[in-house]
Amino acid sequence: MSDLATFGQYLKLADQLIEKVSKEDIAEAARLLALNVAHYQSKYGELPLDETLAMIGMSKPNEEQLQLMTAGMEIFVGVLGSVVVGIGQERH
Repeated sequence: MSDLATFGQYLKLADQLIEKVSKEDIAEAARLLALNVAHYQSKYGELPLDETLAMIGMSKPNEEQLQLMTAGMEIFVGVLGSVVVGIGQERH
């Protein structure tokens, strides 16, 4: 399967999860992702966010950019999925 198809599947899955979860679940996923970014930065240095942000609206990413975007969506879906495993269950 091509990276573009894989990216599309992750994007679709992310959209489906977002439709089903609460604002609090999305906020929790954002906090977990922010913690991971902070951990990475403390070990390896500042992330080049200008380049990353430029990829968001890109219509034709190159192969390296597409791989990065796919990996990012995979991580997002994984984190969001782990936060919402108990959809409809009360939190403790």
